Amino acid sequence: MPVLLDRCVALLTPALTRHDPGGSGAVLLDATIGAGGHAERFLTDLPGLRLIGIDRDPTAVDIARARLARFADRVTLIQTRYDGLVGALTGSGYGATGSVDGVLFDLGVSSMQLDRGERGFSYAHDAPLDMRMDPGSPLTAAEIVNTYDEATLADILRRYGEERFARRIAAHIVRRRARTPFTSTGELVEVVYQAIPAPARRTGGHPAKRTFQALRIAVNAELDALHDALPAALNALAVDGRIVVLSYQSLEDRIVKRMFTQATRSTTPSDLPVELPGHAPQFVSLTRGAERADDAEIRYNPRSAAVRLRAVQRVKPGQRAAGRSDS
Repeated sequence: MPVLLDRCVALLTPALTRHDPGGSGAVLLDATIGAGGHAERFLTDLPGLRLIGIDRDPTAVDIARARLARFADRVTLIQTRYDGLVGALTGSGYGATGSVDGVLFDLGVSSMQLDRGERGFSYAHDAPLDMRMDPGSPLTAAEIVNTYDEATLADILRRYGEERFARRIAAHIVRRRARTPFTSTGELVEVVYQAIPAPARRTGGHPAKRTFQALRIAVNAELDALHDALPAALNALAVDGRIVVLSYQSLEDRIVKRMFTQATRSTTPSDLPVELPGHAPQFVSLTRGAERADDAEIRYNPRSAAVRLRAVQRVKPGQRAAGRSDS
């Protein structure tokens, strides 16, 4: 079940129907097509809508293509990371600036990927230690845990997993791999469990949750891709176009919050009493902070428990949105 489906539809539809109630002439970029659940709803509701869907996972693209086959004349699917959206747009005959009416990001690992235990994303299934969203990419989780030095491992776990026992876990990994390399998720779960003190294991969910998140982010360079993709998506929006982002952990949400705050902020110096010409914000926020799923949705769709939704609308043409910021 797609997360916050009705809310995504409510937020994006005004932008997709502003010229025609059936969406004719409108373009929606689904930057994380996944299994195609969100896309199917938009294409069903709006019989004139054109959709461009991208995903780095070739299995996801194949599943989405089968699911959306009845809309084939209105759908273009491309296998690429979402920071390749400029190339996807230009390759589909659209410009990289002001060419789309809506953009949707549903970040993180998909339910489809978690459910396929052999992909190695889940700590609940023993599987090869892989975690690649694109099986053709070179770096695997096994390479990280078997070859990175202890300090680098600890930094990855602390930075991407916000794991307070990062040093202990890294030390246990290094000691264990000296005897025999890691090959499976089950082996890693066992070592993480041993590294975390017993009192801490009883709170905060599964002990390996943060370690698996950190390794997945590192394997797939997820935060780097998001840093680059969001400015490109903002630039791709036409005036009155809208973007919705669903994130599932605080590191993603901080990036989205920072970039959306920057996009919706006036560049007029704060000590001036009037707005300077050309300095008004190009975007306005459509949400107050980050929206969360309600109890009813969480009961129906447990994956939605962690979601944070943010959305903005372009209100003025202007200069390109700012790119990567490490501040």
